[in-house]
Amino acid sequence: MAANGGILDCLIVGGGPAGLTTALYLARFKREFLVVDSGTPRAAWIPTSHNIPVFAEGISGKDIVARARSNLEQYGARIQTGRVTGLRKQPDRFIAVVEGNDGSTNQIAARRVVMATGAVDIEPDLPDVPNAVQRGLVRYCPICDGYESRDQKIAVIAYGAHGIGEAVFIARTYSRDVTLLTLGQRLELDPEQQGKLDEHGIKVVESPVESLDMEGDRISAVNAGGKEHRFDVLYSALGLKYRSDLAISLGAEHDPSGSLMVDSHCQTTIKGLYAAGDIVRGIDQIVVGMGHAALAATHIHNHCELPTEDEPGGA
Repeated sequence: MAANGGILDCLIVGGGPAGLTTALYLARFKREFLVVDSGTPRAAWIPTSHNIPVFAEGISGKDIVARARSNLEQYGARIQTGRVTGLRKQPDRFIAVVEGNDGSTNQIAARRVVMATGAVDIEPDLPDVPNAVQRGLVRYCPICDGYESRDQKIAVIAYGAHGIGEAVFIARTYSRDVTLLTLGQRLELDPEQQGKLDEHGIKVVESPVESLDMEGDRISAVNAGGKEHRFDVLYSALGLKYRSDLAISLGAEHDPSGSLMVDSHCQTTIKGLYAAGDIVRGIDQIVVGMGHAALAATHIHNHCELPTEDEPGGA
């Protein structure tokens, strides 16, 4: 129970790197808070990351989360397994409905809320994708691990302007052997787009991909006619589904994809409601999410005793 009449200083929704970093800061600020974690962080899909500072040999996403949770244990931080299924705002608090894995429900009151619910990769409709992801043959983030694929034969599953942009990013940064797979969707190109593909030597395969064939450290995409296209790694660039429904239900501003707009303190357009990690509009990186968490937690600590703008006397 929180000391302030049963009202927490902060509720953190999500137990990935951003949520757990928020919790670490608030614990060290000696704040009353609770983390509600559904146990499905996007980071857990990362086989090995080499762009997390200080982990020169690389670290898996699961290990990042495990280490963060272990770090919190020394502060006695509360992490509750479950899902926040409802969130409403009252003049001086937020009320969250939390559903436990056993089907039980309870309500939690908090002065501030940090949404660290992240996003889910839109997977290509292909068989055995999870296994290919765990083996590092199908990846989602060339910013994270494109360096490990440098000078290799790379395919990008995507279509439209976003797909072209992803393929060009990889071709101009890491490899001159890039193929764009559109999964049967015709790629309507204007002269500028065609020029970019030509400039970087990007090949386009528009026929549907019916299966993936994995052998050793290589992956093949087999189209409807049985033709096989072999690659060292395949990047899926079909976008993300943002877990932002709770914030949007309160009226938080967001872009067309559902990622949340925040200010310099990572506060959304709903006063007292913050966001950190992949759910925030911008670059999706663990270190960026940790930065969001530091900004949000510090601002929360500095304003916990102050009313929010829509409260009487709010600043």
